[in-house]
Amino acid sequence: MGTTTPAAVPEPKYWHLKSVLSDALESDFEVGEILPNERDLAARFGVARATLRQALDQLELEGRLQRRRGVGTTVAPPRVGVAVGDTEPRWPGDSDEAWEPVGYVEQQPPAAVTRLLGAAADDKVHVVRRVRARHGQPVAAELVYVPAASVPGLTRIDAEGPALARAVLRELQRLELQGQERTVELGSATADDAKELDRLPGAPVLVVTARYTSGDATAAVAVGTYRADTCRLTFGEDGGLLAG
Repeated sequence: MGTTTPAAVPEPKYWHLKSVLSDALESDFEVGEILPNERDLAARFGVARATLRQALDQLELEGRLQRRRGVGTTVAPPRVGVAVGDTEPRWPGDSDEAWEPVGYVEQQPPAAVTRLLGAAADDKVHVVRRVRARHGQPVAAELVYVPAASVPGLTRIDAEGPALARAVLRELQRLELQGQERTVELGSATADDAKELDRLPGAPVLVVTARYTSGDATAAVAVGTYRADTCRLTFGEDGGLLAG
């Protein structure tokens, strides 16, 4: 069977159009601006609507466009940077206004988190749910798992819902943070992820798992799910989440 070299493969029409549209997004449109309808765009660039749709699909996949029901196709904001390099360790919720606590529950964590926490299989932990939005659109959701031993003062706090979630994070910061480890992997949005992030189930996501240590124990584990079309990995010593 013969082989085809990359140089011999012609560039698809939609791929060339994608490059042209990408340049137009930079020069002719503002972030959040609604694009003309498909008929007008196809006429403007002299292509078939099927070719245009393929190019728009690719730009949406790359995070350059956002399609919102009842609104249309808009120019997406720049991607949010997820810092994964050598950063200054800090507790989740420590002077980080980008994240908003939205819920709390006490339950058994997933098996992988249980192993990171060094907990027993039937142990329940405090679980804080946080979300991050940009330009009114959700870009990330996070679950922070905190063992009861890490927040002993929580029993004296009379609160519920988001208020209790914030209380857990405040109590966690009373500990001395001695280390933080992060891992990143590519994943697919679950049904819950999709609902939280306004994506379809199976959409690509970045899963960032952070393990926080105090003394000889794991004090907390955070599992963040980021929309792959709106986020990018950054490396360096800047720390935190960067608005790219």
